[in-house]
Order: sequence, then C-alpha cells, then structure tokens
Amino acid sequence: MTQDVNPQAADDNEPTDEESPAEPFDPATFDPATFQPEAVSEEEAKVAAEVLDFWAATRQYAGMASASIVVGPTVGETVPPQAWSFGDEPELAERLLDAVLTGDKTATSSALWDYDDEGAPLPVVGELSILLDSASHPRALIRTTSVETTTFEEVDEDFAAAEGEDDRTLESWRAGHEAYFRRNLQEGREFAPDMPVVCERFELLYPKR
Repeated sequence: MTQDVNPQAADDNEPTDEESPAEPFDPATFDPATFQPEAVSEEEAKVAAEVLDFWAATRQYAGMASASIVVGPTVGETVPPQAWSFGDEPELAERLLDAVLTGDKTATSSALWDYDDEGAPLPVVGELSILLDSASHPRALIRTTSVETTTFEEVDEDFAAAEGEDDRTLESWRAGHEAYFRRNLQEGREFAPDMPVVCERFELLYPKR
C-alpha cells in the first residue's frame, strides 16, 4: 500500500501560473532538469532538495557510481527515482517504513484499479524507489524484485508474511488490507474478494542492514 507524493514539472509550452493553478509538487515525477523551486511552496522546494541530496548520496548503492566518475553522471543518474510513502496515515507510514528498515517488510500491495484510474504505469522489476517518512523526508532506497497481479483472495501466506504487518499472518493481512481498500478505493470502486491486487516484492539497497 503506497501513497505517492511527487508532481511533474510543468512543460515550457503549458500555460503559466497566471493562466492556470500550478500542479501540486509530486516527488514521484520530479525532474530536477525542469523543476522550478519558485513555482512551489518553500516546504515543497525543501522536499525536492532533500530528495536530490539523498539520491546523490545513495545512487552508488544502485550501481550508478563508478561509470559516472569517468564519463560524468548520465540523465538516469541525476534524475531521482520515484519518492513515496506507505499507507494513508502518518502513523501507518512510519510503522511500515520502520518494518522496511528492520528487514521485516520486503513486499507491498496495491489495488490494480488505482493504477487504472490514475493512468499510472505498474511497477516493473528493477525499478528504484525512494521511501519517505510521514514528514516527506527520504529515508530508504529500494529496488523492485518481482511484480505479480492476482486477486485479493488469492494472496497467499508467504506474501502476507513478506508484507511484515501486524502478526504477519494471512488472516491479519486480509483484515488490514480490506479495511485499507474500503477507505481508499476511488468512487465507483467497491472492495470484493476477487478485486485485482498488484503484489510487489523489493530489496532494501540503503541503508544497509
């Protein structure tokens, strides 16, 4: 279960702020090459700066340091990966982040409908993400290792344990995720045992345990 926190910088050909309201800042689609700090709030500009600094300090853990010493950093190395936090509440975001940092949580799941409704791409193997805490400070770098779409009722005990939540049983996974989906599914969507769920596994690259 994730909550995305990043905005895409406006294209040069798009209307100016005087013609239309600025998009909210979103670290997941944040591109430092086009980002304009003056177009967002001071707090959002701070988040952007922190994400950039965090990525510069940790990209070596994703294998992106040695080549750039010789030829200079590539676009892929300078643009940070998506940055997001878990859950829909600060306390949940902190609890799940802590579980990642201790090694208890190596998986996460989301409703496939959320990707469909938002027109967002599904996660892919090898994709990097920066995990934020509830105050939008970058805390960890992870890499996706597997992605599978199944139904809620077909999620098994092994995956439930990998999510590292509550007592890590399938029963508690179902109870917690049903409650989460019921309060977060977009209008027109209703929880059902056969609803499609994206099950993603990942590895912690930084900080090293």
